[in-house]
Amino acid sequence: MNRTEAEYNAVINVCKELFIKKTKDYGTAWRILRPSSITDQIFIKAQRIRTLEETGINKVGDGIIGEYIGIVNYCVIAMMQLESSLETPLEMNVEEVSSFYDQKIKETYELMMDKNHDYGEAWRDMRISSLTDLILMKLLRVKQIEDNSGKTLASEGVKANYQDMLNYAVFALIKLDVK
Repeated sequence: MNRTEAEYNAVINVCKELFIKKTKDYGTAWRILRPSSITDQIFIKAQRIRTLEETGINKVGDGIIGEYIGIVNYCVIAMMQLESSLETPLEMNVEEVSSFYDQKIKETYELMMDKNHDYGEAWRDMRISSLTDLILMKLLRVKQIEDNSGKTLASEGVKANYQDMLNYAVFALIKLDVK
C-alpha cells in the first residue's frame, strides 16, 4: 500500500466511523434533504473553516478538523442522494448505508488516484487554506449548476464537483495529520 492510499484510508476510516455512529443515533434523517440543501450545508462548513483560518477565533467548539470531516460526510450524502430515487426509503438500515458509503468512497478514491497520477500529488505542496478556497469555489459552481436545473454547456456535473470537494477535504485532513 502506498503512502497516499494509507493516509487516505486512515482519514476515511475516521470519517466513516463518525458517519456510522451518527446513523445509529439519528437514522437516515439526511434522506429528507434536497441536493441544494446538502450543498448549502457543505457551504456553511467550508465558510466556517475559512472564518476560523482567517480569524483564529473559535467561539462554538468544533474546530477545523470536525468541519472537514463534515464536508467529507456531506459530500458522500450528496452523492448518495443523487443516486437515490423517490422509491428509496427515507429510513435505511446501517448495513445498507455503510455499503453505499463505501461505494461512493471507492469511486471518489479512484478519481483521486487518477488525478494524483496526472498532477503528481501537487496537493502535498498546497496550503490548507488553498484547499478550503478550492472547496468554496467548487461549491459556488455546484450552486450555479443547481440554479440552472443541472444543465451545463461545457462543465463536469455536480457529482464530479462533490468528489473533488471530498478529496480536497481528505487532503486537508491528511495535512492536519488526522488518523
